[in-house]
Amino acid sequence: MPRCSRAVALIGMLLLAQPAFAQRLRLVADAWPPFTDATLINGGLATDIVSTALARAGYASDFEQVPWARALMGVGDGRYDVLVNAWYDDARTHLGQFSAKYLINRLVFIKRRDDPIEFQNLEQLHDYPIAVVRGYAYSAAFDQDTLLQKIPVHNFAMAVRMLVARRVRLTVEDEYVARYYLAQESPRVRNSVEFLPQSLSENSLHILVSLKNPEHEQIVASFDREIAKMKTDGSYARLMKQHGM
Repeated sequence: MPRCSRAVALIGMLLLAQPAFAQRLRLVADAWPPFTDATLINGGLATDIVSTALARAGYASDFEQVPWARALMGVGDGRYDVLVNAWYDDARTHLGQFSAKYLINRLVFIKRRDDPIEFQNLEQLHDYPIAVVRGYAYSAAFDQDTLLQKIPVHNFAMAVRMLVARRVRLTVEDEYVARYYLAQESPRVRNSVEFLPQSLSENSLHILVSLKNPEHEQIVASFDREIAKMKTDGSYARLMKQHGM
């Protein structure tokens, strides 16, 4: 083989040995620590898991943090490829394709310590104003119950302060998210509230891949495959431990 041909063949072999990144994906999420937040290690637990699984599948990625409504709209119109932190909702299937679950979120109600509210079923809560984050899906039963008095707010910090100020009787949030934010509140706020023991629901967390991306089915399949491998080889557990879970 001529020397030039051997050089070309060697370069080709080296290129084939490198990870073949099909495209650079635009990841998006809102600020939802400890799961997604640009100020945390690798963008938070969920962002780290998602970007790692996608990288293993051959997809490079960039992460952008924007408000929730903008993130969801951006996936719908194709501005972003992957929404990192989506709970399943039928309406969202018109915007993107869901992956299989890769995390579980346990949703709990939070009340003032001096408020004797009990929760076994949603009917018990119909008389209580409940602060909810605008645009979030909680559970099918909760979201569809028109007799619940849902008070939309911008974020959990606003919700818990309204709770302490007696402007609402309850709020609801993922347990780990609530604990993260409560740790940053004043002792007066933090010590004034408590979790109800029974959870509202346990929701599975997914990525939502924009239908505008022509490879959305392949991206989801590759992501699901790599998450399964990560759980088998121990890398998933190592990421959980790294993020304090």
